[in-house]
Amino acid sequence: MERSSPTQLPQDQEHSTGELVKMMTEQVSVLIRDELKLAQLEMASKGKQAALSAGMFGASGVVAVYGVGCLLACAIIAISGVVAAWLAALIVGAALLAAAGVAALLGRRRMRKAAPPVPEQAVAGVKADIEEIKERAHR
Repeated sequence: MERSSPTQLPQDQEHSTGELVKMMTEQVSVLIRDELKLAQLEMASKGKQAALSAGMFGASGVVAVYGVGCLLACAIIAISGVVAAWLAALIVGAALLAAAGVAALLGRRRMRKAAPPVPEQAVAGVKADIEEIKERAHR
């Protein structure tokens, strides 16, 4: 990205303080504007990449669900060689529900440990900063 060029005065003449402040203000303004444009372009590019990545993750999840379905059908068919097909499906379904229950209980336990969802370290850091500023202001 090409930078904008602020108005330039000839280098061989001396400038008054007012002119120097004006030049500095113009240059800082242009610099900030250009940096914001660059950040906007960079974030747009990263956003497109993130969207594409999320789509790929979603597609892999769908394919994984179909793969698990095939493996479950295989397990049912394998067990149906020993017992009736309906009983094989019942056994596999019950095992899946038991696994889901265990996962739900473990997730619930972890969720309780995470509560409350307040960034405690960040809040403590901000409070410490405020106290430091108050102490320095009273000196």
